Amino acid sequence: MNELMPAEDEVYFLSEFFKVFADSTRIKILFVLRDGEQCVNDIAAALEMSQSSISHQLRVLKQNRLVKFRRDGKTIYYSLADAHVVNILSQGLEHIEE
Repeated sequence: MNELMPAEDEVYFLSEFFKVFADSTRIKILFVLRDGEQCVNDIAAALEMSQSSISHQLRVLKQNRLVKFRRDGKTIYYSLADAHVVNILSQGLEHIEE
């Protein structure tokens, strides 16, 4: 096997990671959060979608460590997990615009 090929389990987890980006709503949420921290209501309003739809997609993004959250009373605020997420979005956009 090629020395540069990652281990089989790493290839599997990488393919699962990229599946998260296969949903346009999740991509839109990430772009909204690129501008800063938002609560579910604000994200739903920005995307003109239901709060439950946004919550469902945020759960997937959270499970894959693409977003993080903090609680302030009853309100939960979401933000991008780290700079890697911005880089992934920027690289993907740059690639398709070539």
